[in-house]
Amino acid sequence: MSGPGGDDIGTHGAARPVDHPVLGPLPAAAAVPFTFEGREVVGRAGEPVAAALLAAGVRVLRTMPRGGEARGPSCMVGRCADCLVTVDGVPGVRACLEPVRAGIAVAAQRGLGGWGDGAGEPFAPPDDDGPDASPMGTLIEGPR
Repeated sequence: MSGPGGDDIGTHGAARPVDHPVLGPLPAAAAVPFTFEGREVVGRAGEPVAAALLAAGVRVLRTMPRGGEARGPSCMVGRCADCLVTVDGVPGVRACLEPVRAGIAVAAQRGLGGWGDGAGEPFAPPDDDGPDASPMGTLIEGPR
């Protein structure tokens, strides 16, 4: 399977821990199928999408807007933006906070993401609108 930049994201020796030395054995949970980039992934009821993808060997969940560098889950508590994905056509979803649900379609977010099919378009700076131009418009009003 290929990641957002065509790179092979494979399984990278992924495995879900089933017996933790402190927490003990992994409790039983229902299997929840969903898709990532068109490939079926099976998560566990109650776990975040990022955890299910990591257990399936997926390491690249998004690319950076300007340079296209690959990013994957980092903090796993919703504080960073490294695990942003597109879920059912909605970009900017934090995979570490989004619970797995049967049948959801998850896609790696490319750049800033795009509404719809999850492919998104890479970031392109506006055409010669000056140094303060933003693709999102003016976010802060006031003297410059």
